[in-house]
Amino acid sequence: MLRLSNYLFILLHLHRATTRTTNAFNYTPANQIRRVGVKSSIRRVDTYALPFVFQRKQQKQRIETRALSMDAGLSEVFVNAWSSYNVALEEQPLLTKSITAGVILGAADLAGQALERALANNGENAQTPSSPAVVDLARVGRFAIFGLVLQAPWNHFYYQILDSALPPTVDPFTSTTGIKVLIDQFIQAPIFTIIIFYFLGLLEGKTMEMVYDQLDKDYKDTMLANWKLWVPATAVNIAFCPPVLRVLFLNCVFFFWSIFLSLKLNNSDGDDDGVAVAIEGVVKEQEQQQLMTENK
Repeated sequence: MLRLSNYLFILLHLHRATTRTTNAFNYTPANQIRRVGVKSSIRRVDTYALPFVFQRKQQKQRIETRALSMDAGLSEVFVNAWSSYNVALEEQPLLTKSITAGVILGAADLAGQALERALANNGENAQTPSSPAVVDLARVGRFAIFGLVLQAPWNHFYYQILDSALPPTVDPFTSTTGIKVLIDQFIQAPIFTIIIFYFLGLLEGKTMEMVYDQLDKDYKDTMLANWKLWVPATAVNIAFCPPVLRVLFLNCVFFFWSIFLSLKLNNSDGDDDGVAVAIEGVVKEQEQQQLMTENK
């Protein structure tokens, strides 16, 4: 009996051990297979999905980079310059307008001198070499000082007075706009033109009598030319430009007007044919030299 009970006890333990081993064998591989399947699926998702994510991010970054590079360059320079100018115009309006006018009118005189040389060289004999490009810096400085000291401050305060007396209207085409144009061109412009003649003439070293003689010869023609340019320009300026930008618009138009003034006021003969007379003198001198050469 003892041996039989021991034998049964041994069989019972063997059965339990076999069951545990079987369960362990059946459970572990299945669990491992499930885990391996989940890991492989995750790896497959990572393998196929992540490149799409990275590609989209890279494409987006490339598009943003291209957009930034296109916005950069000249357009960005102009935008930044315009923003800086508006900030300066708000903080120091008179100084900003004066410096801008000085630069623009100095450049206008440079253009006027270049135009004078071009007219002179075109009128000379083809066999005569063109005159060297000599820039009259003193003359450029006079026009720059004129813009800095007179033109910008005059118009800055003039438009403030005009707009306070006749406030701007929302509609550009009103009787107020017409009245302001008439005041500007038939009261302000004739007075300011006389001041320009005297200011630039005295800077050049002319006497009051010399300036008066030049006014007597050139004032009428200057005013006729002034009205041809400035009546429509002033109408656009008063009708469409905001008050803070009126002097800037004026300076841009004044660039071309200053070329005319430069040619008119720096004409040594006091009339519009000064360049032609100089050219005629050169031609006559060449003819005399040819006659002397033939006589020899």
